[in-house]
Amino acid sequence: MGKQGPGPKAKPLLVYTTFGNADDAERVGAHLVAERLAACANILPPMRSVYEWNGELTRESETAMLLKSVEARRDALVARLVELHPYETPAVLILPVDGGAAPFVAWLEAQTAPARVIT
Repeated sequence: MGKQGPGPKAKPLLVYTTFGNADDAERVGAHLVAERLAACANILPPMRSVYEWNGELTRESETAMLLKSVEARRDALVARLVELHPYETPAVLILPVDGGAAPFVAWLEAQTAPARVIT
């Protein structure tokens, strides 16, 4: 077996958030992928959420989204997600990731690298 080069240097990152509907989730996810802050946005089917907000028990239909990125883009991704999000206080959680398949992590790293400007 031939000698392999070093694996990807990037640490994978997974961000969980919720939206009031799939259209808002897709709009924000598309921005984050286009801006290379996330490699992928997975938008999950509607779910029921029960929570207290402003002293009231609330039941809502929400759409969950998982964003796949790398640790190096963490702060910029979270800041832009909060900026684009329609909620006053969006749920934004960084989920622990202990690694991943080297080819996939390399893809994450490539997809979230800042775009090169060709002159």
